Amino acid sequence: MTPKEIRKTSDSGIEILWADGHESRYSPARLRANCHCALCIHELTGERRIPPESEFKDTDLKVLRSDWIGNYALRFEFSDGHNTGIYTFPVLRGLCPCGSCNRTEGSGLLQAGLPIL
Repeated sequence: MTPKEIRKTSDSGIEILWADGHESRYSPARLRANCHCALCIHELTGERRIPPESEFKDTDLKVLRSDWIGNYALRFEFSDGHNTGIYTFPVLRGLCPCGSCNRTEGSGLLQAGLPIL
């Protein structure tokens, strides 16, 4: 499960065309609220340190750039200065907001063992 193409969207989010033909569209708020880096999720307790997705939606948050991390993940730089999260491809696919991805048991964040925040 790897991206074939990554594009910025008109709302400053990201759209990924996956190798299997599926297209996923992510708002900046969805990506930022689901960051699992040590700044956003406490390393030892798992306590969430960032607001939920709904609070990011009322901001002017943008994805400024995306960088490949090896052949397994992407890193995003957000307009709020955050850039430490690594989003593996299974995690990104699990964050896909479309109904078919979120209803497929054993995919994405469920498979990665990470909660959708």
